[in-house]
Amino acid sequence: MKREIITTVSYGRITIPSDTGNIWMNEMELVELFGVIAPTLHAAIRAMYKCGVLNPLEVEKRIKLPNGYYADMYALPMVVALAFRIDTSGAATVRNALLERL
Repeated sequence: MKREIITTVSYGRITIPSDTGNIWMNEMELVELFGVIAPTLHAAIRAMYKCGVLNPLEVEKRIKLPNGYYADMYALPMVVALAFRIDTSGAATVRNALLERL
């Protein structure tokens, strides 16, 4: 699976790939991007599913890693929703980058 990720470069600047259809990020990448701990990220993801904003079948998939374990991957709609749900400086930077991109 070819995938792209949203990354933070020097001085907190965010780079968003041009091919947004292939943006899939795992839990650790999201934790690093938003500057939160894993339980905070899990709670925000569960809240998105619980209130019906996003459908897990559309924004989440599980891929098998070379070591035999599985990792959950989240699509761009989930990343955008999390950026507006989580209140950290990292999430604010992502929000601003997304709004500038529009």
